[in-house]
Amino acid sequence: MSQSSQIINDMSIQFATVNGSGSQSANNIITKGIFRMGIPVGPKNLFPSNIQGLPTWYTIRVSKDGYRARKKELDWVVCMNPDTLVEDVNSVQPGGVVVYNTDILPKGYTPTRKDVIYYPVPFTSLARDKVKDVKLRKMLVNVLYVGVLTELLSLDLEVIKGVIKDTFASKPKAIDANVEALEAGINYAKENLKKQDNYRLEKMDENKGLFLSDGNQLAALGSVMGGCTVCAWYPITPSSSLCESFIAFTEKHRQDGKGTKNVGIIQAEDELASLEMVLGAGWAGARAMTATSGPGVSLMGEFAGLAYFAEIPAVIFDVQRMGPSTGLPTRTCQADILQAVTLSHGDKRHPIIIPGGAEEAYEFARISFDVAEQLQQLVFVMLDLDLGMNIWNCQQLPYPTDGFKRGKVLTAEQLEKTKDWGRYKDVDGDGVCYRTLPGTDHARAAYFTRGTGHTEYATYSEKPEDWQKNIERLNKKWTTALKYVPKPVVDDKGHKVGIIAYGTTDLCMRESRDQMKREHNLDADYLRIRSVPFHDEVKAFFEKHDRVYVIDQNRDGQMEQLLRMNYTEGRITDKIRSVRHYNGMPLDARTVTDAILSFEKGNAR
Repeated sequence: MSQSSQIINDMSIQFATVNGSGSQSANNIITKGIFRMGIPVGPKNLFPSNIQGLPTWYTIRVSKDGYRARKKELDWVVCMNPDTLVEDVNSVQPGGVVVYNTDILPKGYTPTRKDVIYYPVPFTSLARDKVKDVKLRKMLVNVLYVGVLTELLSLDLEVIKGVIKDTFASKPKAIDANVEALEAGINYAKENLKKQDNYRLEKMDENKGLFLSDGNQLAALGSVMGGCTVCAWYPITPSSSLCESFIAFTEKHRQDGKGTKNVGIIQAEDELASLEMVLGAGWAGARAMTATSGPGVSLMGEFAGLAYFAEIPAVIFDVQRMGPSTGLPTRTCQADILQAVTLSHGDKRHPIIIPGGAEEAYEFARISFDVAEQLQQLVFVMLDLDLGMNIWNCQQLPYPTDGFKRGKVLTAEQLEKTKDWGRYKDVDGDGVCYRTLPGTDHARAAYFTRGTGHTEYATYSEKPEDWQKNIERLNKKWTTALKYVPKPVVDDKGHKVGIIAYGTTDLCMRESRDQMKREHNLDADYLRIRSVPFHDEVKAFFEKHDRVYVIDQNRDGQMEQLLRMNYTEGRITDKIRSVRHYNGMPLDARTVTDAILSFEKGNAR
């Protein structure tokens, strides 16, 4: 095999296993091993929602160019599940590689594809013969394929052993058993499998200073750094690990030195109650949050309206999954955008902040509490399952140094100097009124918090003029929010075609733009929306381009709809072309590229 024909550090490897079989540890060992070799890596875990024994797939994207999105084409498939064997073999692209467990072949079945390379391995028998610990055989059969791939793909053996030692540091016997299984897989490949494919891994130096983490964990850390002291939540996939991580971080970092936690955490009876508790804490002056997904957000509608009208700061992390109804709890989407902005009845709009990666999940979680208090309003941080539950290469996180921004909170001393204070009185013209916190030691600090019609002094009113004045004042916050929410990221080189994306759609945009340029000489500028309401840069981007493609991971083009609602001028809305992806799988670059090229060739409208 010539050096020039080799495919180095550029492949997508999928492991087809069974839920509950212990394959996750083996897959993580390979992921971390590749990462420690300095090679950019992007894993995706596709698993069933709740039933042990159902199929699960784990895909590792390896890209020397640093592309992080899912690759649509599979180069390697490791087949360990008899129920999906035929499907898995057929999923690999021509010229790809199939490693399969010969012990699971259905009776009479023989792999027949002639355009792929096969590496047959009797994994089950090998585990029986080589793994001494009977109790661990079922789990360690997966480590055997770690060994086989270590040999076939030239993974660094010492690096893999190091990962195993770190993974099972508290269980020395498990280290020995895993290394034993690893070496058994390596030796089998050396003795029985002749290298036929062109794929290999070589050390790089692209991960210096980086670490691996998922978005939920970093959002939890950002919440700690943002001063959150109250978390009320109800478990729901895929947001539960965010609150679980928050609990773990506060156990370690929110102690008073005497063993007392300076934080309040409660698992509520349902999502509605969780937001109710968060609003109580926010009213009392605490920074409070909850985390949920689409079904939970639906239940929170009533209290979202109360938060808006009574003007209580709070943060909701919405880790989006497929809906409606129960939908697909373990599949990803961006289909809660409209719901979050417009949640509850009546006239209201909630700001949303949309991180595009794990580092922004940390940063936007932190600043969301500032935004909520400065606006005295409910703020949504919109993650999704792909960002929240999958592992990402992450830059080192900045430690916050600028303190908390609590907005318009009056102290007793300030009240003493204020002659005419009303809780719902706008003295600055930005829609945000001054508030006091319970316990403020001043005779005029108290007020009624009202979810009903009220005057600017918080007294009850049904007068039409009071209602209209109040609801118009609240609407000013939509413009005021632009001072606090993150601005879009813009890469504008003056081309005719523009692309707008948001959230995890960003992960495939560099690759897609590279594909369009390389394959069809099409240059496209790019804007990533990071919040709603929209900043002026969004309108300017439309004005500069002939056509603007809006990428949505939902059926209805929800971000496209928000843009059309915001920019009613025909000359802007006529430029919009909608690209939508909604099958539950993380968006890949090829899908975006093909859709845009189809529009450009006049094959779609």
